[in-house]
Amino acid sequence: MPELREIALLTAANLVSDAPDRRSDAHLFDAQLQILHDGFAPAGLTLTPVRWMDTHAWNRFAAVLVNCAWDYQDNHETFLTTLDRIAALGVPVFNAPATVRWNIRKTYLRELEAKGVPIIPTLWPEAPTAADITTAMEQFGSDVILKRQVGGGARAQVRYTPDNLPAPGPIMDRPGMIQPMISAIATEGEFSFLFIDGVFSHCVLKRPKSGDYRIQAAYGGASQAIDPAPADRAAARRVLDVLDVKPLYARVDMVRGADDRLLLMELEVLEPYLFPEDGPQIGELLGRALARRLAR
Repeated sequence: MPELREIALLTAANLVSDAPDRRSDAHLFDAQLQILHDGFAPAGLTLTPVRWMDTHAWNRFAAVLVNCAWDYQDNHETFLTTLDRIAALGVPVFNAPATVRWNIRKTYLRELEAKGVPIIPTLWPEAPTAADITTAMEQFGSDVILKRQVGGGARAQVRYTPDNLPAPGPIMDRPGMIQPMISAIATEGEFSFLFIDGVFSHCVLKRPKSGDYRIQAAYGGASQAIDPAPADRAAARRVLDVLDVKPLYARVDMVRGADDRLLLMELEVLEPYLFPEDGPQIGELLGRALARRLAR
């Protein structure tokens, strides 16, 4: 039997099994790691989780997967520099550092919109203030959500309503984005379409707990595997079709707008959770696709 090629899976510091401050949702990482590990073996690959901020002999690995670096947000420039340094050693990085750099700041949504992808209407204040919230509420005619341009997992998000307005002055210490509250998030839910090397794997529908809008499990959200309507699946694929570079893995997060079209919420090609328990075949899909890329 040929020797297995070792793949490094970049992880957050608080995901590793012996972390003293292990995340409350680390069980999601455990499930993903197991399914990827099992799926990689038939392709002649083995998977080793490593903390991205630690020093490693990177060139011992056949490739590096960025997928579980879930704590990059507050050190994103250091994170990007680490990916560049690994790639400079000749170690393949997936998704590529240039793709990750493009995806790490959500202003990429403006580029996709210019290519015809329908997105949630968004304002992009570089230094958000209370006045920006007032302007957004008047423009959108609804409650609004303030998010970080570099961020994930609903961290530091705030929903503003007419009864919950910020005090005058600055309200965020970094570039932000303001979007209208889309009612379908609370009713129908948010769709996540999973693709490996352009091949559709599966879809999940994520719903928030009653009274919330955040769909993440950490806030009480729940998800279930669904068979998406052909038109919805096609809408997700169109997002990938406009990209200049095909990512090895991608998650297309969408929500239904008032005109019944799906709107892009996020294109995750940096560190998306793959919902592997809803589509365990994704491990083998990813293993085979990675092996093909390494053979080129």
